[in-house]
Amino acid sequence: MTLDPVHFDGIARLAGRIDHGTDERDRRALAETVWEEFLDPLVVDGRPILEPLDERARRLVDCEAVALRDREFPTEHGLDAGTINPTTFKNGLVIDIAQAAMSATPSDLDLHRSRTTVMTVHSNDETMAVDESWGKFDAGYSKSRAVKVPPLPRFAEGVVHALALYLSESKHARDHAQTVSDLLVLDGPLYPRGLLRWADQHPDLADFLLEDPRPTTVLENYVRLVEEFVDRSVPLVGFVKNPATRVITRSLKSEREVSVPWADDSALFTRLLERGEYVDDVDGDRWERDDSALSYTNWFRSRGGVDRPLSTDGDALGVERRLERAAYEVTFFVIYDPRDDLLYRIEAPYAFTKDPDTRERLTMQLLQDVAVAHGPPTIVEKADELARISNAEKASLRETLEDRFDAAQDRTYDDHRWDEQPY
Repeated sequence: MTLDPVHFDGIARLAGRIDHGTDERDRRALAETVWEEFLDPLVVDGRPILEPLDERARRLVDCEAVALRDREFPTEHGLDAGTINPTTFKNGLVIDIAQAAMSATPSDLDLHRSRTTVMTVHSNDETMAVDESWGKFDAGYSKSRAVKVPPLPRFAEGVVHALALYLSESKHARDHAQTVSDLLVLDGPLYPRGLLRWADQHPDLADFLLEDPRPTTVLENYVRLVEEFVDRSVPLVGFVKNPATRVITRSLKSEREVSVPWADDSALFTRLLERGEYVDDVDGDRWERDDSALSYTNWFRSRGGVDRPLSTDGDALGVERRLERAAYEVTFFVIYDPRDDLLYRIEAPYAFTKDPDTRERLTMQLLQDVAVAHGPPTIVEKADELARISNAEKASLRETLEDRFDAAQDRTYDDHRWDEQPY
């Protein structure tokens, strides 16, 4: 049933009761103040947690011009992992399944065929056992493994999801690292951000990180991946489609006591990079965005929030780092695409971005990718298509698991309700 017009108008009128605070012009002015006064560097407790690698700057590039320029990296590989999402069964098992795939341009059919599949299993029944050895399938093109997660009832779904996702992705990346000759683009952050965030959420998860070898093994895979690519002088980056970091906004509130109107750092950078002007309108004036060019920032070195463990003074969850510690630090820049009003964050290890030439090549390559694809790089979307498990496939897999476990999925009313929806 749709809303009647009278109901729609009644809901819309509620907006009139809300004073949304600072005027939009003032928010833009505040963003400029933050840019000019607080980010070179951003210091918390005497420690720089965000600082420019070179001159702090905002730049523009014409969409058509950058799309037509010669490519900085002749070949590109992408990596992604998809999951069925955590599923609870009536016998107490909580399971997630992830598969990782790598894409290549030009296409490599054998590489595209390969998968790394991980099933993570949680149960409060300590007698439950899992054979955790790696196995092969699909004529040896693909690998699979089941992993038992220790009892963590409050966090079971989050843990099985994160471990399946990051273990499949990192293992697949390492197994096929030698295939990459020019550039690897991860679909998502450079390190397992979801896993690193656990330490800040609850003591039980923090203890799990320190005491259980599985999360450490996953992070070690990413650390070794960085080392392998540094040894071969082949760059890798993480392309974050939905950046949601709050390092800047939280620091401004806590350390500078600035009344920050933005929900996260992406909202701040969007205000800084969006170009346009106020034009006359029937109701006063309105902001008209200029969508002729991509805008982007310089590269920053990040040592705050979940980036701290891999910084020079972080502990990397106890993982041994073979290179100098600075090599692993997260550096990033952001791209704003005004055509869709979207912001993307590109991350890379400092081992690569400390070199100005490599930094510039990576910048122009990712700008070109976004300009051409009108969004995330085509190589990332290609990896996403290979790794994605469709809704129909998820339902079929869950039914198969029900048969194997001789236990039905523990369904809720919402599962029943949304199963009835046509889309």
